Amino acid sequence: MAHKKILIVDDEEHILELIQFNLEKNGFDVTSMDNGEECIQFLQSNVVDLVVLDLMLPGIDGLEVCKKIRKIDGLEKLPIIMLTARSEETDRILGLELGADDYMAKPFSVRELIARIKAVLRRTEDKQVTKLKILEVKDLIMNTEKHEVTLNGELIDLTLKEFELLKILIENRGKVLSRNLLLDEVWGYDYFGETRTVDVHIRHLRKKLGDDETGDYIETIRGVGYKMK
Repeated sequence: MAHKKILIVDDEEHILELIQFNLEKNGFDVTSMDNGEECIQFLQSNVVDLVVLDLMLPGIDGLEVCKKIRKIDGLEKLPIIMLTARSEETDRILGLELGADDYMAKPFSVRELIARIKAVLRRTEDKQVTKLKILEVKDLIMNTEKHEVTLNGELIDLTLKEFELLKILIENRGKVLSRNLLLDEVWGYDYFGETRTVDVHIRHLRKKLGDDETGDYIETIRGVGYKMK
């Protein structure tokens, strides 16, 4: 579970510090904040693996934040664990109905919270592995088992490297991948520094996807690399 990114949102400073300290001790990469508005803004431009979200927040409360997160493109299934001082069953049910994956009432055991975070992340990873054979972005469908890619139902002929490049971009949809990272993942360390190789393959890939005209799929991040929209 190391290097997983966790966002904690709670307006009680000592709880933020307590959770952050213990999660970082367990190898997690943690960001913390004390209000829902900042959380929504942060998630629109940053990738995290799980959110620990307090129900009783100033401004927009945790239930409203949960609703707004679920409306952000690509975050419909982002794991959310809700924290609250209110332990009534109706609140718990409402939180789960709005898309929370788990629910903990305050005061809580930090060890139990960490165990639940790990369990939710494991369940999420298991689901992703099950679905991994078919990857989809809009009208682009990749079958990793059959090694086939179709666009609008039409089979696209890709070279092995183009296929691998497209696969890593789809698997990391929304994340910016540097040219050197793509080189390491697709070509190996022997090619380190030869970033032009990536650019050439991306250009060929875009042409085959008709993306050089529409720009629907692969976005160039100037000076850094590429990301799948």
